[in-house]
Amino acid sequence: MLKHLFVVFLIGLATNSFAQNPISQERDSSQIARDSIKKAEFLKKIGNGYISIGFFDLDLRYLIKFNQFEGFRTGLGGVTNKRLSEHFRINGYTVYGFKDKRYKYSVGGGFRINEKSNTWVNLAYTDDLQETGSSTFLTDKRFFTFFEPRLLNIDLFHRHITKSVGLQHKISNHLLSETQLATSKINPTYNYRFNLDDRSYNTFDISTAKISLQWSPFSKFELVKNKVLEIKNGYPTFTLQVTQGFKSVFGSDFNFSKLDFRTVQQFYHKNNAISKITLVAGIAGGETPLTHLYHAYPNNITKETILQRFSVAGLNSFETMYFNEFFSDKFSTLQLKHYFKPFKISDRFQPQLVLISRYAVGDMKSIDRHQGINFNTLEHVYSESGFEINKLLFGFGLSFAYRYGGYHLPNFEDNIAFKFTFNISL
Repeated sequence: MLKHLFVVFLIGLATNSFAQNPISQERDSSQIARDSIKKAEFLKKIGNGYISIGFFDLDLRYLIKFNQFEGFRTGLGGVTNKRLSEHFRINGYTVYGFKDKRYKYSVGGGFRINEKSNTWVNLAYTDDLQETGSSTFLTDKRFFTFFEPRLLNIDLFHRHITKSVGLQHKISNHLLSETQLATSKINPTYNYRFNLDDRSYNTFDISTAKISLQWSPFSKFELVKNKVLEIKNGYPTFTLQVTQGFKSVFGSDFNFSKLDFRTVQQFYHKNNAISKITLVAGIAGGETPLTHLYHAYPNNITKETILQRFSVAGLNSFETMYFNEFFSDKFSTLQLKHYFKPFKISDRFQPQLVLISRYAVGDMKSIDRHQGINFNTLEHVYSESGFEINKLLFGFGLSFAYRYGGYHLPNFEDNIAFKFTFNISL
């Protein structure tokens, strides 16, 4: 009996010692930490729109989309990751539009010439469509959503075949830069002619040089595993981009210049509410075709009733402004958003109320240069206000906006936009 008790005691002691063994605990903690890091990296990849498959990151943006010109657009694309190399990368995509029955594609790559400043030289050849009047900043961080709300209703595209070479360089942790030289063959998919010097262009060549700067003076950074990472987004942020078009360079038809600016400010309140202010401005001078002017980000379909116009609200678009209604060669928009603290009805059901006001103003010189398409200008202030109730069910919510002021329409219903929203975070 005593012998049996002694054996049980030794087994219990050994088991207890193993359970309290610091080496074993350290191994368990290390495994948990590794699993947590892997999970965080996976969610970050998904949040940025990628799924890693070996040395290749599949780009989810190209799987499926929809717009009024292409109908359903589907394909594959992606970029090599550091498992293949930390010194070079290869990227590209191929998609097919079922309505226009055309393939579009892009192939490119880059090689790093300085690790500390994250300096890359990038090359690309692209044959695709671009929304007329859209304007993006080279330094914008990648932004991914499971679907892009405005894209569903866009019908005004121009085809472009673009060859580009760019230099991506981090001047400091707070100041990023990107420079690009590009030549493009532009072919509008709609009836458009650009009249200049007794000549009418329905297709044209453009050569441009761009430089873009993004300044985040109040962001915070930390050194993690010999890499500087942004741990807190600070506000305000500022983005500036200069574009110059050169006539007669690589067969370019026009000489023009553009200056684009954006600043974003956020205020965090003690009650967990957030106020956000976004100011965007742009000016184009010289011989600038409509494809490279500004449309102020409309997101309303030209249909008769409110329910026929029911669609998806965008993140920074004018919900009551109809597509192709306004174009400008200089414009400015101001957007004010106030996010109330989510209503905690339960752990899973926490809807959020957002109050929104948007304003736009613009103008256009030499409007008679642009033939074949009818549009208005924004000399008077365009105004709309409304609200969103987000995350009502599976990330979906509702949006309401009303158009008033200088561009209020005679028919009351035409000033109203009622849509649903989609917000999800990983």
